[in-house]
Amino acid sequence: MSTPSTLHGRTAIISGGSRGIGEAIAVRLARAGANVTLLAKTAEPHPKLPGTIYTAAQAIEEAGGAALPIVGDVRDDQQVADAVAQTVDRFGGVDIVVNNASALDLTATEQIDMKRYDLMQDINARGSFVLAKNAIPYLRKSDHAHVLTLSPPITLDPQWFDSIGTAYTVSKFSMTLVALGLARELAADGVASNTLWPRTTISTAAVRNILSEKLIERSRSTEIMSDAAYAILSKSPDTATGQCYIDDDVLAAEGVTDFSRYRTVDSDDDLELDFWMTRR
Repeated sequence: MSTPSTLHGRTAIISGGSRGIGEAIAVRLARAGANVTLLAKTAEPHPKLPGTIYTAAQAIEEAGGAALPIVGDVRDDQQVADAVAQTVDRFGGVDIVVNNASALDLTATEQIDMKRYDLMQDINARGSFVLAKNAIPYLRKSDHAHVLTLSPPITLDPQWFDSIGTAYTVSKFSMTLVALGLARELAADGVASNTLWPRTTISTAAVRNILSEKLIERSRSTEIMSDAAYAILSKSPDTATGQCYIDDDVLAAEGVTDFSRYRTVDSDDDLELDFWMTRR
């Protein structure tokens, strides 16, 4: 007889889950029987970025989960509060928060427009903060509460500033600080808070359009991130909190030894490393 998934009947709210890694995580949780709320802006198809919040919701339901698509913006405090309230009304609570929404601009400090700077800070750092903040009262009531933020380990090695703009670095490291701060603030409440980051670039439409078409050929699929997220979120909150996880490290600890199914190139050595990453 099969053992029910730890996440069966649990409720997750995911920011920016209309496509890419966010959608992949949503579908993976749905396969485990979770309810999933999507909070994203994409209600209409984008000419260069396929998928909407509604196509993602359909994928969730086809995977066996229940979906609640909410068109909203993590920069709007009231819309975030309303999304959490709607989630509680529909599913009875919140067990998991996935801070996935993120903006990317690698422009150097001297050249970046301050509107772009503010956009990254508002979506990446502030958006993660406000979504988690609104969910805290309900996470405290859960016996399997997790916050998972898609951001990197913090490194102050100066080499990274040669290739990654300070503005983007500030926004992503701030997301990590939010996650680590929550881990301490909520430790006594049994709420886990961790980060997850990919070792390599991930094959998404955003990577293709914003960075390089060639990177797609040297990237792993979104499934490595969704499998790693599932592994983290399936753990007991008191055994996994305050950590900055890397996707392949998580899966290696779960016993995965062959990562070839996540890539299209011949060797892992041919993969493009993501920002702030070195090879295992």
